[in-house]
Amino acid sequence: MSIAPQKVVTLHYVLSDESGTVLDDSSARETPLEYLHAHNNIVPGLERALEGQQAGAELSVTLMPADAYGLRNEDLVQHVGRGAFGSTELEPGMCFQTEGEAGPQIVTVLEVVNDQVLVDTNHPLAGRRLRYQIKILDVRDATRAELAKGHPLPPGTDHANVEDRKVL
Repeated sequence: MSIAPQKVVTLHYVLSDESGTVLDDSSARETPLEYLHAHNNIVPGLERALEGQQAGAELSVTLMPADAYGLRNEDLVQHVGRGAFGSTELEPGMCFQTEGEAGPQIVTVLEVVNDQVLVDTNHPLAGRRLRYQIKILDVRDATRAELAKGHPLPPGTDHANVEDRKVL
């Protein structure tokens, strides 16, 4: 079975930057990555590179920033009031997930000066060329429940009950 829309893909990957530094390795986790193809579960360039591949395939994919996490936008570096972080002790390099206009976003603290915090809301990998080493483990049809949710469901999920609990 080939990777195509409405398929759930299971894979292992090693993600590195252009210098060869490993940024993430899925084999270090208990379970491999699963995603629903053509539902924006992974970066666009990687999804395009995987289209048509089959279980057992191994490939290397290099993505330019626009095909991965986007180009850096310096307008997304801004000052915010210290109060936005509550009583949390802040240090440069700390990351937080917040709700942005387009959904969840990562905010990185760059500098703390008195009651002002300089933050960067670019994705931490924005503007970077990335290399993925991929091994495709499995490709299967998505269930109706997974298609309704837009992502794979955990093993053991009662898909019939999930379908009945659609969120409007």
